[in-house]
Amino acid sequence: MSSSTEPSLVTTPSPARPAGRLFATRRTDRWWLEPLIIFGVLSAFVLYATWRAFANKYYYIEPYQSPFYSPCVAEDCIPGSDSLGRIVGGWYTMSPALLILIFPLGFRFTCYYYRRSYYRAFWVSPPACAVAEPHPKNTGESRWPLLIQNSHRLWFYFALAFNVILTWDAVLAFRAPDGTGFFHMGLGSLVLTANAVFLWIYTLSCHSCRNAVGGRLRHFSKHPIRYRLWTWVSRMNVFHNRFAWASLFSVAFADFYVYGVASGLFSDPRFF
Repeated sequence: MSSSTEPSLVTTPSPARPAGRLFATRRTDRWWLEPLIIFGVLSAFVLYATWRAFANKYYYIEPYQSPFYSPCVAEDCIPGSDSLGRIVGGWYTMSPALLILIFPLGFRFTCYYYRRSYYRAFWVSPPACAVAEPHPKNTGESRWPLLIQNSHRLWFYFALAFNVILTWDAVLAFRAPDGTGFFHMGLGSLVLTANAVFLWIYTLSCHSCRNAVGGRLRHFSKHPIRYRLWTWVSRMNVFHNRFAWASLFSVAFADFYVYGVASGLFSDPRFF
């Protein structure tokens, strides 16, 4: 026998979660702001990188070279930008940047943090924590084309190689504009150096780096050097998301700076 004080067995939708609403959630904060900002920033970067990649000009001016075009290995590279030689023959007639950008973009596209970011911002899968996604089912990364995400560790080693090249570009940025010697510095020298530093920090704080230096070890005590490296990378890995954004902005700004100086948009201040 029930009384009037017993709770009703009939449930009604909460006002904070109307039935049938897209992105249903009980959250009352602005959960949509972060994916919206990420959508805008990544879209702007893709548009800028696409424009610069197909521009095929204003990517080198002694002693600065854009990271989007380094190393320049095509036949029609600007003289001085082909430090590794013009490996690709004359059959290739498109922008040299298209031969380069596939490697750093492959590393970022498969990056664990970036995957979380653009899954939420572009695919709304899910749009945020505790927010229902509009997709009827989620197969994860078990099917094509998302199986390519498993290649992240391969892209990691490519990223290391390109970091070495961009670090050398930063060293060459301390040459005199006429190529007479080193120990000269302009604002561009600092821009390319800062970019190389941010790229190294981003790459070395990567989950794949953490696995490479300390993964598959049964006893850390038997591998003290690898354990120390694993500890350093683990500390950096906590801030991997910040390094991801810092390096994204730095590589875009480094390219824009070289473009600005090479095109005559602005001059390069020389300190000594």
